Amino acid sequence: MRNSYQKQIIIRLHYTKSNILKGVLIYSAGDTIAAYLLDEFSIYRLLGMMLIGATIYAFEIPNYFAWIDRKTVSYNGVKKTLVKTGLAIAYFNPIWIWRHLLFIKIFSGNFDQIDLNLLLIASLSFLVNIPISFIANFIIQNKIHLRWRFLSSAIFSAIMAIYYALSETLFN
Repeated sequence: MRNSYQKQIIIRLHYTKSNILKGVLIYSAGDTIAAYLLDEFSIYRLLGMMLIGATIYAFEIPNYFAWIDRKTVSYNGVKKTLVKTGLAIAYFNPIWIWRHLLFIKIFSGNFDQIDLNLLLIASLSFLVNIPISFIANFIIQNKIHLRWRFLSSAIFSAIMAIYYALSETLFN
């Protein structure tokens, strides 16, 4: 029996076949373009990024976006817009970029290239990208319905995956 002070919290997790398929196709497509541009294509990297897109990204990104909606429900106007945009930018932070670069190194078999320099590259990549990321995340979080945010974010992230992969060359 519940006492009057207990509150039941129900969280519906978003991990659908549709998001899995979108994650597989879109994230691996962006990374494959980057890999070809850098002459680093590997079937293992492609399969690895497909796996990450279908699992980690397809699970955590839609759920984080739903959390943003729940967290900002009490806000209105400009404050709500800025908080939603800021929370999205905070998610795709230097640690997220570093993790993405780490996945690339692991799936490419370049274990010797995993070092603290990747974190520096991720940080510089994040800082340079803030103006573009602000605009994209403003649109994704405030103009696109939650149902379509993962797809929109995945497309933007696929484009950014090209940038992140190239950022190692740009910022190293």
